[in-house]
Amino acid sequence: MILLHKTTACLGSTFIYLTLFCSAFCTQSFAAESIAEAFKQGTTNIHLRLRYEDVDQDANEGANALTLKSRLTYSSADYQGIAVLLELDDVTELGDVDYRTAPNDASNPNKAIVADPEGTEVNQAYLRYQYEETSAQYGRQRILLDNQRHLGGVGFRQNEQTYDGFSIQSKALANTAIYAAYITNVNRIFGEDNAIGDHGQDGTALLNIAHSFNETDKLVAYYYGIDNDDVAKFSTDTYGIRWKSRPANAFNYVVEFAQQTDAGKNNRNYTANYYLVEGSAKLKPVTIKAGYEVLGADNNEGEFITPLATLHKFQGFTDMFLNGGAGNISGGIEDIYVSLAGTVNGVKLGAFFHQFNAEDKQASGMDDYGKEYAASLAKKYGPLGVSLKYANFNAKDFGNDTKKLWLTVTANL
Repeated sequence: MILLHKTTACLGSTFIYLTLFCSAFCTQSFAAESIAEAFKQGTTNIHLRLRYEDVDQDANEGANALTLKSRLTYSSADYQGIAVLLELDDVTELGDVDYRTAPNDASNPNKAIVADPEGTEVNQAYLRYQYEETSAQYGRQRILLDNQRHLGGVGFRQNEQTYDGFSIQSKALANTAIYAAYITNVNRIFGEDNAIGDHGQDGTALLNIAHSFNETDKLVAYYYGIDNDDVAKFSTDTYGIRWKSRPANAFNYVVEFAQQTDAGKNNRNYTANYYLVEGSAKLKPVTIKAGYEVLGADNNEGEFITPLATLHKFQGFTDMFLNGGAGNISGGIEDIYVSLAGTVNGVKLGAFFHQFNAEDKQASGMDDYGKEYAASLAKKYGPLGVSLKYANFNAKDFGNDTKKLWLTVTANL
């Protein structure tokens, strides 16, 4: 398997910046020895993920995919606070390919989508500088904020979503974590060879500030200003606040509110809201979680969207509401959900239920979108992991009946 199949400007610029820094601030002989030692003491990790996915959908012909993701990660040791990380991913299609890998995939027409395209890419390549409680990263990097509802990496798919840009993280203030980033490109799950695989950003700005009042109570305030060069409707300004508390060891809850408006080149004129109320309780040996999440709509003007989220984590595993990556549909979505989770003899078990309704019935022209039932199990054997997941969406006013099955084997070497 060839992992060094492609290079990117991001990777090249990372090492150029490292060289320039050392040339400017270090003597040549001392820098060469120290940098060499930093690279020599670096660590290398290999991660493999083999997955079989089967899709049975009324609207399209069934599809199944067998893919292997191979990931090679190298992290240098620190030298005066400076370190480099390089991560290469290869996704290989095994057997016959009888599925589409993206909405714009013209091959295998009428087949369902399994969004795991074949290809080799630089997943991460960045230069990091750490000074006491503050660090800065430049290059291609992973961004996972809070529960990934607004900013995430879509790690479930074989080709992860990563970001090109500059970011700063600081815990210099007591009990406070500050994250800020300036993003120039989003490397989406469809791969760089696909026309929709990259979304250029005209200076997307991210700010997330979290303050912990004690060990159980945390308040997060955030602003995400997305300016998408390629998809105008994805350009939005979102302001939000999130409160997470654990008043008792066996119980915790989360409440969140956000408001979104159009921005940049977005020709829609709207204001839409997001609401979340969620609680969970540990009743040994089971953890019960229940929640009410609303992605609102502003009549027919627009709806609250989350184009940079890890969408597979939310609104059901069948991904019925992706809508091209927007994560919402006209009229908005009301999601009432319940889950049960527990461990039996080292096997993690989960059961999930979602009821989906329209938030604005007049704007959507629908009421009851449908229900989803899902179940999962996972087991680790040392460096190996095995998981099985099944989801069944029963359509009513929206979409089509859809069943999906995933069998996954992982290995960390």
